[in-house]
Amino acid sequence: MSDGLEGRWALILGASSGHGGGAAMEFARAGMNVFGVHLDLRQTLPNAQRVVDYIKDMGGEAVFFNVNAADEQKRRAVVGEIRERLAPGTNLRILMHSLAFGTLRPYLPADRKEAVNQKQVEMTLDVMANSLVYWVQDLFYSGLLGVGSKVFAMTSAGSHRVLPNYGPTGAAKATLEYHVKHLAVELAARGIAVNAIQAGVTDTPALRKIPGHEQMLEFGREHNPGGRLTVPDDVARTMVQLAADDRPWLTGNVIHVDGGEDLIVY
Repeated sequence: MSDGLEGRWALILGASSGHGGGAAMEFARAGMNVFGVHLDLRQTLPNAQRVVDYIKDMGGEAVFFNVNAADEQKRRAVVGEIRERLAPGTNLRILMHSLAFGTLRPYLPADRKEAVNQKQVEMTLDVMANSLVYWVQDLFYSGLLGVGSKVFAMTSAGSHRVLPNYGPTGAAKATLEYHVKHLAVELAARGIAVNAIQAGVTDTPALRKIPGHEQMLEFGREHNPGGRLTVPDDVARTMVQLAADDRPWLTGNVIHVDGGEDLIVY
């Protein structure tokens, strides 16, 4: 258990696998309850159920919503259900934004038909970056974020490094990092901290969709100063440590949880 977290609630956007799934289980080990938003079809739904079962086995409560987190009406419905479930005056301790759904296409391939289009770029930015702002707004105005709440958004080295076909997603990560900074400034006086977390290369379902992910994994294994790949528990434990402190003074940062990986030139 972590002092200050037992019995508190976290909301994870992207809760069924990868960093979101790992965080849900680590939060449960810290004594927390978890609201999870995920989007899974029949073949991947067991991933979400596995996370729910783990949280309950740890003695926590798990309330999961299988909806599109980027849909305005779905978002507001989920926020409304959370508000109804929690006692008046109860804040979420953690909001984790870990949505990994975007376009992986080049800007200028030889064949114009293979190029990313406007709709795909806008969708990627909306899901992976702008949705953070909308969730924070709805939760804040519903009284679900307050003194002691911590907001974490998952970014990546792609925000400042050029990776093959990663353009729209890298742009979304760069945008996400600015949203984090701006939200941190506006929420500091309200006692709410907002930070981005840049994990090192982690073998997740989202990473395996990136063209050239095999080379990324190989580089991480061979060159990470820590001698291994990052795992979701590394990120989750960092969030638990930060969330155990009520104070909002650590805010507006991009926190590298990567064993020093981003210091090494690819």
